Amino acid sequence: MASDDVIAELQQRVDRLEQELGIQQDIHAIRRVQYAYGYFIDKSQYDECVDLFAEDSEVWFLGGVYKGKAGVRRLYIDRFRKNFTENHNGPRYGWLLDHPQMQMIIDVAPDRNSAEARGRSFMQAGTHETARMQQRQWWEGGIYENRYVREQGVWKIERLGYFPFWHGSFAEGWGKTPIDFIPMAKTCYPEDPLGPDELIEPPPRLWPATDIVPFHFDHPVTGKPIRIDNSRAREGFDDGK
Repeated sequence: MASDDVIAELQQRVDRLEQELGIQQDIHAIRRVQYAYGYFIDKSQYDECVDLFAEDSEVWFLGGVYKGKAGVRRLYIDRFRKNFTENHNGPRYGWLLDHPQMQMIIDVAPDRNSAEARGRSFMQAGTHETARMQQRQWWEGGIYENRYVREQGVWKIERLGYFPFWHGSFAEGWGKTPIDFIPMAKTCYPEDPLGPDELIEPPPRLWPATDIVPFHFDHPVTGKPIRIDNSRAREGFDDGK
């Protein structure tokens, strides 16, 4: 083999390995951003949460889409921070809001400027009996289908798509959770000063509905799109609601 051909082949191998290494570094950086989000939410560090988002970002939460940094701030600062911690950016005595992040599957685009991820949160939340807040404890589980973007070399959240599936009180668990226990957004901003910029249609339903959130990736073995059959996920629901 001519020396020029050997050099060309070696260069191709170096380029391929450099791309593969870069993608692994991106996956690590994206996972770090998402896991940091969980730690910040744990302790009601809402300013730090907002800083994780890109300028052109959005959050999907309880039937609504909060758009741009203004929408993200409306949700995390104006709604969560003022309601949960009396506008204090940090933990509050007797307030538990643990957000473990797990099962992250991250796919980086070939140009390494965007990525998608699917993950899970299993939350424990509530208040201590001595706290100056309403007494309550609950479990919560949900799926993330997120997008990320690289801005000036830094990975940020472009879309936080959180789909909380089920809630249950600590005392009775999830077996007796009332249907539509947590109401979905029905009014947009500015009519609702804390509302989303857009409603999700059709509105999602919570447990005991068991809908599958579409996967951003194909089946890892067959390579085919993952078939979604939600035809029996809402038996017993009045879909006219």
